[in-house]
Amino acid sequence: MVLIAVAGGTGTAGCAVVADAVGRGFSVRALSRHVPAAADPKRVAGADYLAADFRTGGGVAQALAGVDALVETLDARTGPLLKALSATTVAVLAAAQRAGVSRCVLLTIVNAAECSMGYYQVQASRARSYESSGVPATVVYATQFHNLVAGLFSTGAKVGIIPAFSGVSFQPIATADVARLLVDEAVAGLDPNVARHRSVLAGGPSVWPMKAMAEQWKSAMGRHGVVTSMPLPGAFGTYLRAGRNLVPEAAVGRVEFSEWLQSRHT
Repeated sequence: MVLIAVAGGTGTAGCAVVADAVGRGFSVRALSRHVPAAADPKRVAGADYLAADFRTGGGVAQALAGVDALVETLDARTGPLLKALSATTVAVLAAAQRAGVSRCVLLTIVNAAECSMGYYQVQASRARSYESSGVPATVVYATQFHNLVAGLFSTGAKVGIIPAFSGVSFQPIATADVARLLVDEAVAGLDPNVARHRSVLAGGPSVWPMKAMAEQWKSAMGRHGVVTSMPLPGAFGTYLRAGRNLVPEAAVGRVEFSEWLQSRHT
């Protein structure tokens, strides 16, 4: 039976990957710095949870022993963990090579290299490490998750304003859709006839102006804030207005933003 390890297996994307792989009948190891308690909702029944810290190497050799494919969903938004993330990814690849892992798969962001914001530059650096890796590797470049866009609305609504950045559209994708693709790539990559290095784009099913999404969110969540058009300065605004977060040619997602909202509200 194929054994899949998920680095960052207790995070938002990692949990979805673990659930998808377990649901398909694969053996799954969820790896994180701290193993969640038995009653923790982050745990997926049927998966094994192991402590592994790729920054220090603690527990890594044992966690990767016998692993066929490794999916990396590690993430950090700010601070020392973000600064260390590129080096952590290099350590993940080195550990996978020592362990004889047959395929590594990375989740990152579409066109991250084209946004000068620090977080996106770190994501681009990680992708380059995979693209030049000595291990057979696949990079999955995904659009923003539904919950990230919803989070922008939720944050603004706390002060009565639901933001709709001028000139900005999103092509949001469900974590379950991304998880399905990551597992697909992990398994398909075990075939020796598959290219040693692969790049895959993953976008949501539709492109939506942010204002339309804000109205959907407001209606579905029953909120009373005012949908307000506003500029978004800085590198992230430039990236979004240029549409570099969109890949309409790779609309592989199945779950629309409105469907995701409905599932969250019921």
